[in-house]
This record gives sequence, structure tokens and C-alpha cells, in this order.
Amino acid sequence: MNIADNATTSWIRRYHPAPGAGTRLVCFPHAGGSASYFHPVSARFAPDVDVVSLQYPGRQDRRREPNVDSIAGLADLVADELAALSDKPAVFFGHSMGAVLAFETAWRLELRGLRAPGAIVASGRRGPSTFRDERIHERDDDGVLDEVRELNRVDRTVIGDDEILRMALPAIRADYRAIETYACPAGRRVRCPVTVLIGDQDPKVTAEEAGNWGEHTEGGFRLEVFPGGHFFLARHQSAVNAQLQRELQALSAPAAALHSGRDST
Repeated sequence: MNIADNATTSWIRRYHPAPGAGTRLVCFPHAGGSASYFHPVSARFAPDVDVVSLQYPGRQDRRREPNVDSIAGLADLVADELAALSDKPAVFFGHSMGAVLAFETAWRLELRGLRAPGAIVASGRRGPSTFRDERIHERDDDGVLDEVRELNRVDRTVIGDDEILRMALPAIRADYRAIETYACPAGRRVRCPVTVLIGDQDPKVTAEEAGNWGEHTEGGFRLEVFPGGHFFLARHQSAVNAQLQRELQALSAPAAALHSGRDST
């Protein structure tokens, strides 16, 4: 079943529908995050870009649905959803866990011979095959919430009061389990280029670890470092949007060049 270019589903959120747009930006939230995190991104790029924000099960209006606690399971489901979208050049943009999920989804689409993204922008995450023995999902409730608060501390991101956080705890824990048990084969690569954005005070990724992304693409690799912690993008929204704009323009450039060539003959 195809999903219309202005449609919203349980997985697909379009806060500013742009059915006439020629390119698409697909946004993958971080662990414990929701589609609404990318509402400002949607407002920035619509109506020129079809901005699709993903809503994972187990949060907000999907809170009664079972959480999916593996990256492979999530990527399979997301790939199915995106395969039903119309065929447009796309950039995948994921933050933290969402960066890995964007990569795994792109790899699955390529494997199926379907329209894969023309570029991936991976924010706040080390390369897929780097490893840290992190077991936050095994902590008690207070331990998990302490981690969430600490990651938000440097950038002073609004994360809601304690009651809201505790309501979101099952989804947060499931997401942490998914990303902390994820293992990427060293030889897994996507064909598209990858741009990586990190904060220079992010405890979750070093520049060296971010460089590992270059081993997982057959396209180009570029690293941009911003002042800030894990949620640096909240403080540098305009600069991050500029990076996204660069990738989106690169997608439309070949088509524009082809059109120009035809006009000149």
C-alpha cells in the first residue's frame, strides 16, 4: 500500500505537509525521543522539502503499543514504512540512536533494491562498528533517568518534569537496550555519503569514534564538530539546518544539471 505525499500514519508524521516537494528529509529520533522533536526542522524546510518525522512505538500517542527493543527489529519496520512512500530523492537525518537506525534502514533499502537515501546525516553518534560496554538499560529506574538528565545538562535541553520522564521510561529503557545491544558487522556499508555532526563535549562520542563512519560508506565522509554536548543541535539549530540544506541541495543538483543540459541542446 502506498502512502500519499500528504499523509500521516502511526509511523509517519508530517507536521507541514508538502506534497509538491521534489526532495524528502526523513528524521529519526534519539533514544526516548519522538517525532515531535523535529517539528522545528519541518517548519524550516517545508514546503520546499517533504519532511517526514518517524514516530516509534511505545511513546506519546503510541504509548500503549509494545516497544521494539532491537535496532534490527526497528530498522525492518521502518524500511517497510518508507518503502511505501513515493519515490523521491531523500536525505536521512538521525540523532544518536536515530543515526544508527537511519544507517541500518538505508542498508536494508539498498539490499531490497529500493530507493535508498542519497545521503545520511548522522548526529551525536559514534560509528556503527565502534563498541562501548554500556549497560544503562540494566539500571534501575532512577539510574536510567539520571543518564537522561546528565546528557541534557550541558546543553540545557528541556526534557520535561519528573512525572513526564517516568511515563516515558519504558520507551527510554527499550531504546537504550536496542542501541546498547546493537552490533554492526565491520564490512557493512551503504553506497551514499555520510555527514557526521558531533558536539565537542559529548560524552557519547569522540572525534575518533565518529571517524569510524567513514568505514561504513562507499560514498564520501565528512565530519563537523560543534560546541556543546550530546544535544548540541538544540543550541546550533541554524547551523545544523545549513548542513541539512547542503545535502538536500546536492540531491537536486544532478536533476537540475540534466534539465539545464537538455535546455541547451
